[in-house]
Amino acid sequence: MVQTIKAERREGSKRSDLSALRNGGYIPAVVYGYQLENVPVSVNERDLMMTLREVGRNGVIRLEVEGRPVNVILNDYQADVLKGDIRHADFLAINMDTAMEAEVSITLVGDEDAPGVKEGGTITQPLWTVNVSAKPSDMPETLEVDVSDLQVGETLTVGDVKGKWNVEVTDEDDTVLVTITAPRTQEELDSLDDESEEPSAEPEVVGEKGESGDE
Repeated sequence: MVQTIKAERREGSKRSDLSALRNGGYIPAVVYGYQLENVPVSVNERDLMMTLREVGRNGVIRLEVEGRPVNVILNDYQADVLKGDIRHADFLAINMDTAMEAEVSITLVGDEDAPGVKEGGTITQPLWTVNVSAKPSDMPETLEVDVSDLQVGETLTVGDVKGKWNVEVTDEDDTVLVTITAPRTQEELDSLDDESEEPSAEPEVVGEKGESGDE
């Protein structure tokens, strides 16, 4: 179900105007995209955060802009580094009948049951998202990768698992999603210990050499 947020048309763009908005619990934003030019708006911060928790990062939101409903996604945002609050939001107006591209997160399942993990191997996940093309209403929040049968040294690529997803993945088939690396041998562990125990070379003190040769 598409969630609705009311958006007020924003006139002022001065720093004092934006500060007043934020102090009042609103986020300055802009809406652009399908059948819409850049429109500066403000949205209630609490309403936006609650909606994002409900629909997810790629979920469709219906903004009411001056009484007109507009289907959008949160295309980009700026956040306060310390507080984590959203300081500014970019909403992209979309056509619900046209496929769009978005980054979708990957969730591993069955990792505790993987034979390679039980043998002491380590799961390595070089890729945390994949690029997906789908209609907005079909865009998933996350895609699951089942690793429960993965052995030590085995790898799963996009080509291995994309047939299990009901969306188009635009990444190359040979893109590695997850692998299980072999546990380190005792010799490798001992070698690491030896390297960490090696004393560092003493720095040469400038002026110690050649002093007797001064003329």
